[in-house]
Amino acid sequence: MKYASEDQGRPAVQPTADPVSSAPERPAKVGRPAQGGPAPTPHDEQQGTRNRVARSILDHGPSTAAELALRLELTQAAVRRHLDALAAEGVVEPREKRVYGTRGRGRPAKAFALTDCGRDAFDQAYDQLASDALRWIAQSAGGGEKGEAAVAAFARARLAAQAEVYRTAVEAAEPEARTEALAKALTADGYAATARSAPNPQLGEQLCQHHCPVAHVAEQYPQLCEAETEVFSRLLGTHVQRLATIAHGDGVCTTFVPKAGAGKATHSSTAHSSTTKTTTASASTAGRNPA
Repeated sequence: MKYASEDQGRPAVQPTADPVSSAPERPAKVGRPAQGGPAPTPHDEQQGTRNRVARSILDHGPSTAAELALRLELTQAAVRRHLDALAAEGVVEPREKRVYGTRGRGRPAKAFALTDCGRDAFDQAYDQLASDALRWIAQSAGGGEKGEAAVAAFARARLAAQAEVYRTAVEAAEPEARTEALAKALTADGYAATARSAPNPQLGEQLCQHHCPVAHVAEQYPQLCEAETEVFSRLLGTHVQRLATIAHGDGVCTTFVPKAGAGKATHSSTAHSSTTKTTTASASTAGRNPA
């Protein structure tokens, strides 16, 4: 969901039919058209101009339609159309323009400002900020094993409040539905999670997270994945195994949840042959690709 540049485009998101009851959709990430590719369509050109309007507001702060028209060399009517579309997408919102000194006659012009959603559509340095913060924690603790332990402690503390919300959802479900309940709770937090049977359904299930908000940071600090795996284990009341992680190049974060009563010997032999080599991963190595 990021505007990588001003001249990139995609068809505009149509406003919902019921703006009162339906939340506006966030703009999708806009990609740069490949050189030598098909000529941009009128929709692409409109979205490209719309991106320029949003970028101008980002660079110059809340702006009126007249200010944007002058800045971008467009007509005010065209700017207003783009502002209406951006407002429907939840990218901008109108505000009363602050007037300094004596206010003239007539109603004050509306100034349009970016919403939180609109700011998120532009490239941000959150990953770098998080990496820098974790590096500082590790160095402040003395580096080495002490530094790794400090990052792990931070990761556990970060997930503590989250885990309580998940616990409520899991404990409200029947034992056989708890993995599914956890998946739904994770989805509500943006992880796009699902629960499905393992290759051998008699052994257990797989909890799959199709999105990871901290994947880039977890590449450097696997303690984030490890802490998450420990939380899953406590919530589900069993020793779970992390099979794969997005942070280390896999398409999905996959966690094996054994079925209650599955024999340890059967589990050990069959799970290894029916899944991947990474089934030996445990909470202490989650997030790292096992050899």
